[in-house]
Amino acid sequence: MRQTKLTKAARGRDCQIRLPGCPNNTETTVLAHYRLAGTCGTGMKPNDLQGAWGCSYCHDRVDGRVRCDLSREELRLYHAEAVFRTMAQVIQEGIVRL
Repeated sequence: MRQTKLTKAARGRDCQIRLPGCPNNTETTVLAHYRLAGTCGTGMKPNDLQGAWGCSYCHDRVDGRVRCDLSREELRLYHAEAVFRTMAQVIQEGIVRL
């Protein structure tokens, strides 16, 4: 898989998803893509601009690989807010220019 500027920028970062119990393990942080109808599908990931820095703990839960006590709607809200926090950071650092 090709590494983009945004996927590379996720390495070593604080988790922005921040679910309850998040250990913020920066060694496992990756760009966790937010799935939104019309922007992804079978064999197609969303654009990297729809990604949030997430540790493996949070990423596994928002992607549904691990169950947790939060509803699907709550998980989606945590993830969406994380996308906004991540975007603010990459714009501030000049990784993404407007």
